[in-house]
Amino acid sequence: MMQATHDELHHVIDWVEYHCATKPGARAMVDLASGRTYTYAEMHDRVARAAGMLRARGIKPGDRVAFLCLNTTDVMELILGCWRIGAVCLALNFRLTPPELTYILNDSEASLVLVDDPFAGVAEATKADCPSVKHWVVTSGVGKDSDYETGLAEADPVYGFHPQTYDDQCLLMYSSGTTGHPKGVIITHGMVEFTNAGAVRVGDASPDRVCLNNMPLFHIGGLGVTALPATWIGGTIVMMRLFDVDATLKSIDDEALNIDTLFMVPAAYNAMRQHPDIANIDFSRIQVALCGGETVPEPLSRYWLEKGLVIQEGYGMTETCAAGTTLRKDDIPHRIGSAGRPLSHSRIKVVDEEGREMPRGEAGEILFKGASVTPGYWRNPKANAQSFTADGWFRSGDIGRMDADGYVYIEDRVKDMYISGGENVYPAEVEGLLYEMPHFAELSVIGVPHDRWGETGCVVAVFKDDQSCEIKDVLAHLEGRLARYKLPSHLHVVDELPRGGSGKVLKYQLRQTVPAQIAPQ
Repeated sequence: MMQATHDELHHVIDWVEYHCATKPGARAMVDLASGRTYTYAEMHDRVARAAGMLRARGIKPGDRVAFLCLNTTDVMELILGCWRIGAVCLALNFRLTPPELTYILNDSEASLVLVDDPFAGVAEATKADCPSVKHWVVTSGVGKDSDYETGLAEADPVYGFHPQTYDDQCLLMYSSGTTGHPKGVIITHGMVEFTNAGAVRVGDASPDRVCLNNMPLFHIGGLGVTALPATWIGGTIVMMRLFDVDATLKSIDDEALNIDTLFMVPAAYNAMRQHPDIANIDFSRIQVALCGGETVPEPLSRYWLEKGLVIQEGYGMTETCAAGTTLRKDDIPHRIGSAGRPLSHSRIKVVDEEGREMPRGEAGEILFKGASVTPGYWRNPKANAQSFTADGWFRSGDIGRMDADGYVYIEDRVKDMYISGGENVYPAEVEGLLYEMPHFAELSVIGVPHDRWGETGCVVAVFKDDQSCEIKDVLAHLEGRLARYKLPSHLHVVDELPRGGSGKVLKYQLRQTVPAQIAPQ
């Protein structure tokens, strides 16, 4: 009997080609901004043309192809078109400034960038400093005449799938570093495959699922929790340009769309909760309501439970392709407060500072291992050495505990990071720029509560003698150098910063005392 080779067993298939063959007339993608709807047969053709457009511009297997876009079905075509010819798709955060984008494009040596029309100005300000990028392709994002649509119309379609295995890279996503520049997280086909398998199991997904995608596709949550699993299983993606509470509620209430699956951050669920029309919205079609990005406040979970919406909290990160843990429906309400158990292809343990596994119920650092964990950071051996143990476990930097039944509870987040509007903010990046100002003897940036964004930045500072400034001066110094979600909202002045025996600022003490001392937003 012939034995299958390793590569054959791990051969990547073309999802869209498969669904086109088995359900060509089924609805694949709906673009709310333009009203475009594509069947799987139509999606197969557009992906083939996207692949042909890339090939005509010289894109080869392994090349990096970036997108700087609001949510659009064009991005899904680009990603799947990249995979069809063996290229790697690079997700760019559209909130970043030209200097931040320049670093990522140069570090990744991207060859082509798909630019959504709203970001044409940002792209123009970036072009001169990115010599590796040979092609800047502009899209309207909503199907109107553009470089992208012309490229698709003129392309020779590519219907064959370039041979690839689970070990081959398919995505590159940059995660803000705790110091210095962001790190490129390598995501492989295998990571995506096993994340999809775990996600559809815990969400009881089926090919009939209709997923609302209103979280940004440049984020592993928006791409890896809804968009990719929905296409993998043959469901429908309903694409919203970006989260808008009115449009979200209208879409959920639309019987013709028939949305039954959601993934949003807590701030989005909270925005819906506070909407004046919330009592008039029909949530009865929603079968799966996933939530991640940060811990879900218990009152928010219980509010939605009373309305019949079971919020399934999950925990993951870019380095795990969004996979990690998720609460199942039958875990609620008695497990509210937990991030759930590990998914089918995720292994998790909690260790102390010496790497010894903690007894159940005791807090320590959360470590990951499994098929959905990144093989490492892009061209960054130093970060790899710091982030993986000798026996291959990935250090999350998050503090949590696991109870006797294997449920994970997150106690603290990545080192000193805070989350503003669903986006990770690493204080060291902000602090490094603020230390350029002549006013500060020392400073520390922490996250403090914010009604709209969940958290926002607060600069806790000690002034030099005879020096002073206001928050407006801080913002003027940072203008154009950091994405807006990274900009602090408060400046709190103290006589000295609390420090431990090693001299390190004790940020946990600041987080305990400072929020009560500043004016609420």
